[in-house]
Formats: sequence, structure tokens, C-alpha cells
Amino acid sequence: MNLKKFIGDKKFYKRVLFLAVPIMIQNGITNFVSLLDNIMIGQMGTVQMSGASIVNQLIFVYFLCIFGAVSGAGIFTAQYYGKQDMKGIQYTFRFKLFIVTLLTALAIVLFCCMGDTLITFYLSGEGKASDAAAILVYGKQYLAVTLFGLPAFMIGQVYASTLRECGETVVPMKAGLVAVFVNLVFNYLLIFGKFGFPQLGVEGAAIATVLSRYVETAIIVFWTHTHKKENPYIAGMYASLYIPGDVMKNIVIKGTPLLFNEGLWASGMAMLTQCYSVRGLSVVASLNIANTINNVFNVVFIALGDSVAIIVGQLLGAGEMEEARETDTKMIAFSVGACFIVGVLMLLFAPLFPMLYNTTDDVRHLATQIIMVAAVFMPQSAFLHAAYFTLRSGGKTFITFLFDSASIWCLSVPVVYALSRFTGLSMIMIYVACYLTETLKALLGFILVKKGIWLQNIVKE
Repeated sequence: MNLKKFIGDKKFYKRVLFLAVPIMIQNGITNFVSLLDNIMIGQMGTVQMSGASIVNQLIFVYFLCIFGAVSGAGIFTAQYYGKQDMKGIQYTFRFKLFIVTLLTALAIVLFCCMGDTLITFYLSGEGKASDAAAILVYGKQYLAVTLFGLPAFMIGQVYASTLRECGETVVPMKAGLVAVFVNLVFNYLLIFGKFGFPQLGVEGAAIATVLSRYVETAIIVFWTHTHKKENPYIAGMYASLYIPGDVMKNIVIKGTPLLFNEGLWASGMAMLTQCYSVRGLSVVASLNIANTINNVFNVVFIALGDSVAIIVGQLLGAGEMEEARETDTKMIAFSVGACFIVGVLMLLFAPLFPMLYNTTDDVRHLATQIIMVAAVFMPQSAFLHAAYFTLRSGGKTFITFLFDSASIWCLSVPVVYALSRFTGLSMIMIYVACYLTETLKALLGFILVKKGIWLQNIVKE
């Protein structure tokens, strides 16, 4: 085996890390603050923590729909930037604005009309009826405030995704750092009622999150419009809302599967959580703790996957097909290797994290086991994420749809649904079985990436 095929030179790693590290820092601090937010709410009790976590699971579906919407157009943004076509970037930016506005309006209507029903969906497992009723009350309180932050989130994603696709990852990172500081400070003040502020509990946590989203978006938008030299596409961006028909058609054709993929994948993850929840309300609390901690470590493969989309997408747009293939192979190898180390660290520290929560020993023990399983499968998760972004960078969005969301709904959800309801397997063994279904997806991803079906320039005249 030629190891040079998988290992880059100093210049290669410098380029990758220049893009990936700011994304890691931003996402890492964001998830770390979410962890602190979670711990603060958890100090008030398990039912408060569970109410907020269920709503966050539902909002996560909306977040991923927005991510899918901007990413569909973002495939074109990265390739337009690769060929230095500023008009093309404007068209993709305007398309993003249109689609995220539509999705946000639909989400707000859905949550306002069906919020109670969606939260109750997770409260069917074993446990006290009084606990389930309390979780519903706290979940409704948290959701009512959280909805006010959705407009800021959608605008922020349009601007931040465009900046990243054009190679600017530092500014979104800095905005994210300020936002998480705001979130952390107001979490402390409003959850516990410190320094004369009212003690609002879960509502206080939601208010802090909403404030931080508006701060983050304001910083990104202000910087983009006051630095036209670095962002030439922003000049005249709002002079019209024109998007050429052929560009609109191409984005819809390539981007729609990505939008549906993210929405279906997120709803599939929500369905998996619901399947686990039939094993008891304590499982909901354990998953919340474990997933919050797992997200802190997942930033490594998420950031490296984002870098694959940017770097490989730009090379494809510039017509550098062979360099794109070589670069992609090295980036996937780097991501898997880095996440092997991350997985080892997770295994070592897994028993410590749940001790930070004010909950029962059973919840802490199950949360520790879930973290350890995620740690073992971390290299697999890294490969899947990098393979997904490789296929996406070349516009193979229908294949990514089948690769990602179709697999979760046709394989993972049926397996977990059947095992959770019709067998006596323990919760942790069911969780392992879910990861094993993704091993089949990893094999498919390896074949698709190796065949090179993603080597396409989709913005060529």
C-alpha cells in the first residue's frame, strides 16, 4: 500500500486546518456552551432537562432543514467561487434567502399548531405520570421562547454558509465566540436569577439562546457588508432579487434532494430517539446527557467534513479533477485518523461527564455507556461524514439522499423500532445495533467515493 496516497505534505495540512480549525473552534465552543446550558438546566431537575432536550430534538429537525437548504445552493457557491464568478455567488445567495424564509415560516406555523403533540410523542415510555406532565409543561415553555430565535438563525446561516464556501471561516468563528459568551452569561443570570435578574429556569435558558443568535447574526451581517473588498459579491446583492431561470433550475434539481435529505435524516434521528424513549423516561434523560457531550467531540469530524465540501468543491469548480481526487483521499484519511484519537479520549473520560448532572445513578450509568459506544464508532462516523460531503461536492445530491436519509429510514429506524418494542434487548445493545446498521452504509460510501462518480464540474459554461 502506498501510504503517500493518504498522507499530505505540510502545505496540504496547513490549508485543511486553516479552514477546519475555525469551524472546530466555533462549533466546539457552541457545543460546549450547550453542554453548560444543559448542565445548568439539569441542576434544576431531570424533568426540566428532559423538557428542554425534547424541544431541542424537534428544533434540530428545523436546523438541519435550513442547513440542507443553504447547502444545496452552497454546492454551486463553492464552485462559482472556484471560477471567481461573483454574479453566480449572488444568485445562490438570493436563492438561499428565499428558501430559508419559506422553511422558517412553515416551521413556526407547525410548532405553534402542533407543539404539544410533538412533545407528547416522546412521553409514552415507563415513568411517573406526574413527571411526564411536568416535562410537557417545561417543554412548552422552552419552545414558546425558542421560536423567536428562528428568524435570526436563518439569516445567520445564509451569510455564514456563503462566507465559508468562499473560504472565510474566521469571521463566523469570531461571531460564534461572542454569541456563546452572551449565551453563557445570560444562561447564568436568567436560569438562576442572579444579580437582580428574574429566576426563569428553562425559559431563561431559551431567552439566552435567542439573544445569542441575534448577536451572532448581527456581527456576521455587519462584517460582510462593511468589507466589500473581501466580499465583492455583496455589492449590489439587494439591488434586485433576480435569479436566472437556468441557475434556479439547476439549484432546485441539485439542491432539493439535499434539502429533503437533511430534513428526513433529522426526522429519522428524532424517530430513533422516540423509539429509545419507549424504554422509559430515564432513557430520554440519558440520551440528552450523552448526545450533548458527544456533540462536543463530534466537532472534529464535522469541521473536517465541511472542509471537504469547500476545498474539493473549489477544485472541481476550477476543473482540477485529479487534484480533487487526491486531495479528497488525503482529507478522508486525515479525518478518520484524527477521530480515532478523539474516540480514545472519549472512552477515557466517558464516566466523568455524567457526574456533572443532578440526576439519578441509573441515568448517569446509561449515559456513560452511550458515550462509550459513540466513542468506539467515532472513526466510522468520521468516514461517513467525509464520504457524504465528497459525494455532495460534485453535485451528486440524489445519491447522497439515498446514502444518508434513505438508509436511516429503511434500515436504522426499522431495526431500532423492532428491537425496542418486540425484544428484551437492553437499551445499550439496541444503541449498538443502530451503529452496526451504519457499517453497511460505510461500505457503500467507500465504493461510491472510490469509483469517482462525484468528479463533476457543475458550474461549467
